[in-house]
Amino acid sequence: MADKTNTSQGAGAAPVAESPAAIRNVVLVGPSGAGKTTLVEALLVASGVLTRPGSVVDGTTVCDCDDAEIRQQRSVGLALAPLQHDGIKVNLIDTPGYVDFVGELRAGLRAADCALFVVAANEAVDEPTKALWQECDQVGMPRAVVITKLDHARANYENALSTAQNAFGDKVLPLYLPAGKGLIGLLSQTYYEYDDGARSTHAPDPQYADQIEELRGILIEGIIEESEDESLMERYLGGEEIDQAVLIEDLERAVARGSFFPVIPVCSGTGLGTHELLEVATSGFPSPLEHPLPEVFTPHGVPRKKLATDPSGPLLAEVVKTTSDPYVGRVSLVRVFSGTIRPDTTVHVSGHFTSFFGEANSHADHDEDERIGTLSFPLGRQQRPATTVVAGDLCAIGRLTRAETGDTLSDKMDPLLLKPWTMPEPLLPVAVQAHAKTDEDKLSVGLQRLAAEDPTLRIEQNPETHQIVLWCMGEAHSDVVLDALANRYGVTVDTVELRVPLRETFGGKAKGHGRHVKQSGGHGQYAVCDIEVEPLPEGMEFEFVDKVVGGAVPRQFIPSVEKGIRAQMEKGVGAGYPMVNIRVTLLDGKAHSVDSSDMAFQMAGGLALREAATATKVNLLEPVDLVSVLTPDDLVGAVMSDLSGRRGRLLGTERVGEDRTLVKAEVPQVEITRYAIDLRSLSHGAASFTRSFARYEAMPESAAARMKSSA
Repeated sequence: MADKTNTSQGAGAAPVAESPAAIRNVVLVGPSGAGKTTLVEALLVASGVLTRPGSVVDGTTVCDCDDAEIRQQRSVGLALAPLQHDGIKVNLIDTPGYVDFVGELRAGLRAADCALFVVAANEAVDEPTKALWQECDQVGMPRAVVITKLDHARANYENALSTAQNAFGDKVLPLYLPAGKGLIGLLSQTYYEYDDGARSTHAPDPQYADQIEELRGILIEGIIEESEDESLMERYLGGEEIDQAVLIEDLERAVARGSFFPVIPVCSGTGLGTHELLEVATSGFPSPLEHPLPEVFTPHGVPRKKLATDPSGPLLAEVVKTTSDPYVGRVSLVRVFSGTIRPDTTVHVSGHFTSFFGEANSHADHDEDERIGTLSFPLGRQQRPATTVVAGDLCAIGRLTRAETGDTLSDKMDPLLLKPWTMPEPLLPVAVQAHAKTDEDKLSVGLQRLAAEDPTLRIEQNPETHQIVLWCMGEAHSDVVLDALANRYGVTVDTVELRVPLRETFGGKAKGHGRHVKQSGGHGQYAVCDIEVEPLPEGMEFEFVDKVVGGAVPRQFIPSVEKGIRAQMEKGVGAGYPMVNIRVTLLDGKAHSVDSSDMAFQMAGGLALREAATATKVNLLEPVDLVSVLTPDDLVGAVMSDLSGRRGRLLGTERVGEDRTLVKAEVPQVEITRYAIDLRSLSHGAASFTRSFARYEAMPESAAARMKSSA
């Protein structure tokens, strides 16, 4: 295991690690309400950082220090809480459990080297947590399971343990057995009693002897199965008593490589289990030296060989969270992967989301140099000064004005780029507008800063509907964004009904006569044109044909007619939506030698198109998306029925893994504006979906009538 030296901590100062070997970066994940933030408070008390724990209800916790978190009494962003235990600096990274804030969770996973899955003793393991476990399993991230809320009225430790084992697999085994006011160590067979936060040791009560023997046997077999000593199992089955030190050493190795997952019961209210959890974190979890670094590229996309976690190596760090404050400015939480960060040095900032994720994001690519300002180790609202930060550690950097979440910091003489972590696509559109004209400039600035903080927020200025659309992860996410605009940036914003970009087209051939004649002293206005309009196939957009003979419309005014028709097409002729897929043929017209002009023929062209529209049916075209829903097998019928009820055209299904099905359908956009919310409700968070534009097609009469009446 990693060495536990080279750390120092002054009175009241932040713990400082001088070597990556003395660091553990631990992310806490799990369902909302599982008690992650409260667990952090208990661990900070157990390690002496705090003298008493804060309360989520009172808004006094270290990690939930944002105004929105205090108001909502839940975590909405990741937070860092460093502590020191047994000579090791442990960076606890608290993440939100609510699925809308998955972007913060992803950032926490990127910054960490191991994960604590926090499960409440009174609740089951939800589907998003099961999916997250599988993701961690695929990349081999070391994990442990913490069962909290042992003092809850409905707490059932045995049931919670069984649920966790069913959800996470048979390598999830308890190291301790809750008993009375303490825990019984299954390997040491020692009773650790907690009384007012103080821990004492005793021999376990004989009444637990049978239970200890059974659980201890299962645990030892689980450890031996993961041992690199192949003779150990044979010796154990032959009746040999395996030395406890050997078992602990094998246990720590298995935990560090992510093949064995210990369960630790914890009661945050009494402190029970906190010392045991810290021992697992410092002894069992790997240091940054044992965790592989992400892929490294040059800013031009050329792969570079992977770097080592070396404080003397080239600088490579990543912004995992950005916060902006109108008074303090921008603060960047940074994970240092290689090298050492020092104040007042110039670094290169690389942001290349487009290179990896395409144009559909709110983060423009950039490459620029910036000077490091103040360095600190954050603890809630406190920013405790740091002189240097070595590879493997996390810190906060003040006033990096150009760096955004996901950007890479490197040496300006050798710029590097880390591949950003994968983010889910925001799928809930929310249309907003400034409450007053005076708020428009502040709205633009506020949205720009929020997009720099949050990669899961996409901001769209829709050119067809002229709406500002915030693409969010869900209602809770949109509430936090609007709350930040109002309370942090002082922008009053109104949410308005989302307009889906519909289009119009002609249902059949029609002729139109446009006459624009005005006389008002001096030069008048005179232009007459006759056109024929016919529909074109999807994708043809517009075609203009000139069939004028005999100079009825002078040559110089024919482009004016086309220009006027195009302008009217942009405005629409029925419900006010742009017109597409038509061929317009100019057949005839009249001009005046003095009063005809470019503007007059533009007006006549528009009038002719509008008259032609009255002579035939005008169809509405709606955008249709290809929707792919990944759902558990037992919900396939409900998902397909729901899609059909949204005028969806089912395309088929395919198996994914052992118990999942991918349902594909084409669904009109007007029917899925709130599908992110509806699907979550339908599946209790177990299903997910993606959407992509397919094409435009004619809207049914009944739906078109509703849209025209509301236009």
